[in-house]
Amino acid sequence: MMGLNRQKIILGSVFLGLPLAWLTFFVVFPILLVVYLSFTSYDILGSPKWIGLLNYEDLLDDDVFWTAVLNTAYYTIVTVPVGMALSLLLALFINRRLPGVGFFRTVYYAPVVAPLVTTALVWMLFYSETTGLFNYLLALLGFAPKQWLSSSTWAMPSVIVMSIWKGLGFNMVIFLAGLQSIPRELYEAASLDGAGSTSSFRYITLPLLAPSTVYVTITSIIASFQVFSQVFVMTGGGPNNSTTTIVHQIYRTAFVHLEVGYASAMALALFVILVAVSMVNLRLVARKEIYG
Repeated sequence: MMGLNRQKIILGSVFLGLPLAWLTFFVVFPILLVVYLSFTSYDILGSPKWIGLLNYEDLLDDDVFWTAVLNTAYYTIVTVPVGMALSLLLALFINRRLPGVGFFRTVYYAPVVAPLVTTALVWMLFYSETTGLFNYLLALLGFAPKQWLSSSTWAMPSVIVMSIWKGLGFNMVIFLAGLQSIPRELYEAASLDGAGSTSSFRYITLPLLAPSTVYVTITSIIASFQVFSQVFVMTGGGPNNSTTTIVHQIYRTAFVHLEVGYASAMALALFVILVAVSMVNLRLVARKEIYG
């Protein structure tokens, strides 16, 4: 009996210990290291030197960092609502019993599984000023060509359009799962009461789709604040820092300028922003009693 209990204790320790070790080594330790480095001057080549709050004081006067914050906010404010609206429309479309609907589900989800860097490179071909698809279409309509990725005006909208297209499939699947969990009897009862499609959507679909909407909203905001690859590949943060985002600026500071301590302070600032935004979002949801 004692041997059996000992076996259970050993097995429990192994199954519990491995995830704890993984969590400690790959999550807790890097976070604590970043917190420590944010109070140091560290260029990778030498040893970290403790400088207290100097990195955070410099951060308050760093125009490029605040430009990155504004660019990230601009990217998020446009990408999240537009992407969610289009994803919901697609989910409503493919939730219907139409011939070939499985094909459309596959096509709309395909961009999600494509590597982000590859997708960005393909869209750069579309945005080419001389041979790109979009300028060709503008020429057919009689409009002058645009400098999609080399203009301070058009660079960020161009990145946003590509990002929305890339993320449509993932959010669409979440909304589709939410739609398919709504009992059909509710729509049938509403129809018997004389409710039209608009009323059914407003009073049945939207309220019961709230958990999916909250999930998509929070994950989309977090993903938007962490945007990096498409900016790195398509514009490199330019022109004139018009597409520099927070994560891209952290990368440039740490690995181009070798100011790892300063970049760690930026990373912690991003962490605080994400926690604040998530808390506000959850508080707004709770105030509306969206799950009730």
